[in-house]
Amino acid sequence: MIFYFSGTGNTRWAAKALEQQLNEELIYIPDVMNGDCKFRLKEDEMIGFVFPIHGWRPPQIVRRFIRKLRLEDVEAASHHYVYALCSAGDSIGLAMDYIERELADKQLQADAEFSLIMPESYVGLPFMDVDSKERETAKKKQAEADLAAFIDDIRNRRTGIRKLKKGPIPGFFSGPVGGFFEKHLITDKPFHVVSSRCVKCGICADVCPTHDIIGGLGSEPQWKHEGDCLSCFTCYHHCPHHAIEYGGRTKHKGQYFFGRTRR
Repeated sequence: MIFYFSGTGNTRWAAKALEQQLNEELIYIPDVMNGDCKFRLKEDEMIGFVFPIHGWRPPQIVRRFIRKLRLEDVEAASHHYVYALCSAGDSIGLAMDYIERELADKQLQADAEFSLIMPESYVGLPFMDVDSKERETAKKKQAEADLAAFIDDIRNRRTGIRKLKKGPIPGFFSGPVGGFFEKHLITDKPFHVVSSRCVKCGICADVCPTHDIIGGLGSEPQWKHEGDCLSCFTCYHHCPHHAIEYGGRTKHKGQYFFGRTRR
């Protein structure tokens, strides 16, 4: 059983590969968050958590999901093979430490942990933009090889695996910097639409994983400002006319989602 979250598609690509190669059931976390999050495991079934990195930490929706998660017969679940795989544009800091603590509260422990470097999609700070086409292509090529190796580790249920790119001073980035992200940068308040470019197609509302956008075909988007936004920038990246901006920080920046790049 694979529980995953993805915004711009990098993590979805990895999760789909895991589903196909391991013949495991794939569950999209936003689809089940409003339910009881109760699942019955098959005999000897693996448990996977696959997610992107937001501000050197796991996305808040993933952490909330694990807190709600109920696996029938917890004692038996603790004996299943558990792995966690994250995607990131670069380093992940101590993001997996947060996942380990959430899992420990469920009497679970990750047997293997992996980080997969994928094309950059975070554009919420002035100095951050999508990768060049050449760098994007190189990252995808390397990610294919890395993911194949990770899947081999998982298929063979290897334990004690920690293939993670934590980067320099990981405690600083996942600690104070990650806290700043969660307090000040993970918000929908700066999002706005440039009316002269908006064609009212409704794509942004359709792709938002937390349904934080009011709108649809024939109307301009409005963000709800109810605290559900993850600042995953899925709406921004999928807008076909670059009509969505994040304050003044995304002006003239590129767009990216897996399978397509716009500059």
